[in-house]
Amino acid sequence: MTHPLGTQPAPRRTPLSAEEKTRAEAGFAPYVAQQLVANGRFRVSADTPEMVELFQAVARRVGDMLGRPVVSYANGRYIVITFGDETARQFPEPTC
Repeated sequence: MTHPLGTQPAPRRTPLSAEEKTRAEAGFAPYVAQQLVANGRFRVSADTPEMVELFQAVARRVGDMLGRPVVSYANGRYIVITFGDETARQFPEPTC
């Protein structure tokens, strides 16, 4: 396949193996937890569904590590991990 002069083909990403996903999740979790405690949030580029899935798993692990609700928001370019609303969890809305 030829490309116009001066352009490069888009890089192809190799999917992570199951072992790589497990290692990445375990490796990122302590760092993300540290950033949440220090800054209240963590933002990272996550422009593929695979990276969003990975960091959502990291967010779940961090919530378990810290014993606090942690949520993640992705927009196709970034994922933001932050503490969830603890008051909503402690005091659910009454049902009539």
